[in-house]
Formats: sequence, structure tokens, C-alpha cells
Amino acid sequence: MTKQTQTSPIRRNRIGATVRGMLAPLKTLGTGCARVSHIAFAAIAIVASGCGYHFAASGSGLPVQAKTIYVQRFGNKTRQTGINDEFMRFVEDEIANRKRLELVGDPAQADLVLTGDIIYDNSVPISFNSASEPTIYTETISANASLTDVHDHKVIWATRGVSSSQSAPVVGQSVITTSPYFVQQNLRSRDIASMQDIQVAQTQEASSKQQAMQTLAQNLYSSMSEGF
Repeated sequence: MTKQTQTSPIRRNRIGATVRGMLAPLKTLGTGCARVSHIAFAAIAIVASGCGYHFAASGSGLPVQAKTIYVQRFGNKTRQTGINDEFMRFVEDEIANRKRLELVGDPAQADLVLTGDIIYDNSVPISFNSASEPTIYTETISANASLTDVHDHKVIWATRGVSSSQSAPVVGQSVITTSPYFVQQNLRSRDIASMQDIQVAQTQEASSKQQAMQTLAQNLYSSMSEGF
């Protein structure tokens, strides 16, 4: 049986109502009720985890006996040549960093096989200057994926449309050089100041795509390893 990554609007509303109901009694309590607050937030965490909201990918959704995984070459249903191969490197890095499963290069040696497709990659403007020229774009990448238990020949997890978005300034004035996103780059504020807008656009768009793929790989692994 496959499980979908996204939570339905009705379910989200129910989750929100549950959380609000759990928090409501705290509004009438004084500051001396820290213990009650901790209990309430622990309860909220339990509700959230039961509804597919997880704070870390512990691998609890994977078969206990599974030790190895093979990542089959992802398909590419976009017009961006090579994006599937680039994304696969992020997926493999994420799996290796988590240390729950060992990557193998032969499906015959694997307990699990991960397959998928990059189904969407697009960049759209979200901010404009006074002359109606775009200053910030948002890069969005989406994928489908499934995980098969090699021994049972059964699909034990699948997701459709898991996605990630990352904003990219395309003019120097829009770059926030103190943001975590910028700090991860090999640039400094003085570098941006000396660049032409076309250079800023090229570097930031390339970096945003890398960030979007990295986050998408993290989202995919979290969903896969937790089984939601």
C-alpha cells in the first residue's frame, strides 16, 4: 500500500483544531505552570507525529531487516537536461549522511531499491522593481518516487509530487548577504557589489537550484524513512 506525502486540507484543519484545542487551556494559566506547558507540548508532538509531521528522519518507517539500498537512475520528465542525475547525487549524499542504510551499486546486493522521476522544474518571478522588472525568482522542483522491498518484490512506500522551492535574487540590491542561504555560498557582500546584474542572476539562480535539490532530497528521504 502506498502512502501520500501531502496531507489533505481537511486533515490539516483537523490537526490545527486539535492543536488549538490543546493550547487553549494554557491561555488561562499563569507563568508558574511550566510543567503543564511541557506536558501540553509533548502531547502536541505526539499528535503531530501521528499525522505525518516529523522533526527528524530516524528511519522508523523502514523495514528493520533492511540494511542496503540501491538508487536507480531517476527519470527526467522536465526540459532541463541532466537535472535527474544531479538530483540523484543529492539523494545519495542524504542517504549516506543519515547512516541508516548502506548504498550499493548493484540492485542484486540491495534490500531496498529507490526509483523515481523529476517531474517539474520551473523558475517564476515573485518580486519586481518600480519598472516592473523581476528582481527575485523562485525555483521549484518536484519529484515522484517509490521504494521497493527486493525480497518481497513489493512497493513499501511511494510519494507523488514531493517538492522544494528556493528564492533567487537576480539583482545585487535584492541579495540579503546576511541570510543563511547566502552564507552557504562562496561569496561575500563585496563580491556581489562588484558584479553586474547578469552575473548576480547566473550565480544566484545556480545556487538556488542546488539548494532546492538538496532540500528536496532531504524531504524525500524523511518521507521515505518515516513511511509517510
